[in-house]
Amino acid sequence: MKNRVRLHSIFWLAYLVHELALEYAWFNSYFPNVTVGERLWLAFRTVLWLLPGKVLFTYFLLWAVGRAVNRNRIIPWLIPASILAIVLSVALYRLILYYYLVPIVLHNPWSEGALWNPRRILGHFVDIGFVAACAVAMKFLRMNWLSRMREKKLLQEKLEAELKFLRTQTNPHFLFNTLNNIYALARKKSDNTADVVMKLSKLLRFMLYESRKERIPVSAEIRMIEDYLELEKIRYNERLTIQFEKDIDDSTQQIAPLLLLPFIENAFKHGASETRFDSFIHIGVGLKEGHLKFCIENSKEENGITTVTDNIGLSNVKRQLELMYQEHTLQVDNQKDRFTVHLTINLNNDATLSLPYY
Repeated sequence: MKNRVRLHSIFWLAYLVHELALEYAWFNSYFPNVTVGERLWLAFRTVLWLLPGKVLFTYFLLWAVGRAVNRNRIIPWLIPASILAIVLSVALYRLILYYYLVPIVLHNPWSEGALWNPRRILGHFVDIGFVAACAVAMKFLRMNWLSRMREKKLLQEKLEAELKFLRTQTNPHFLFNTLNNIYALARKKSDNTADVVMKLSKLLRFMLYESRKERIPVSAEIRMIEDYLELEKIRYNERLTIQFEKDIDDSTQQIAPLLLLPFIENAFKHGASETRFDSFIHIGVGLKEGHLKFCIENSKEENGITTVTDNIGLSNVKRQLELMYQEHTLQVDNQKDRFTVHLTINLNNDATLSLPYY
């Protein structure tokens, strides 16, 4: 309400200044012998006394337009009511001008002619219609702007809800895969089971606290990946060769949590776990001036039977990338004996969810 009153006050103040300037310029030729102050005072009184008729019709028209827009149709009785409103406004305008402004304020410097002079009436109609049309145009502009803002807000909320849903899917998916690893070690009665459980507790602590944040430092994401790799090394022993290279110029750079892990999980799930012989996973993470480069390559069986798909993990992270990072590229190369992912992200361009242009 306060905002609406402020906008209306600004509109009428701007209109009064505009009319005052016009009246003052017009009075220059009719009152050449009066002072600037007197001429300005005459112009101000003229503008002020002619304002009621304009205000009357302007607010009626704004109300009528609002009713028509809210009901999404033209209300039949509004048309004759609008005609009546403009007639009353012009009549009020004419009566004030004819019986007060001209004879008393301006001392009748020119002849007004007949009371209902058609030429004068037409001029009054144009004067009143101009300010009313400006007000209606501004109302439509404001309504259109508010509508776009509401749509943008709804879309923002929808995308945020989708992002939260994707993350709630990713976390249980990661836990499910890790518990499978522990189950496999427990069945073998491996001495490493206790170590795996301890490392898993660290990862769960990360999931419970860090992954709830919108952004975390790259160093935290790297540390979580290293813990996960240590967990997997215990499971695969010498059968798997893991290389993890890092080149980070700013470890405090912020990144969305658990963004890289699904690619690493996928390398183990469809690479090491489905390979009968020695296998490898090569991981590279580079960060320079806010531009992240991530590459992971894993071996796979050469028979070409295995299809690398992960509807929960990879599809989720692809969607998260679309929502959170406008500037990113993701390239997947699925060959017979290896699977490679190249990801680049501009971490400096992640302030808001990606929204359509308005």
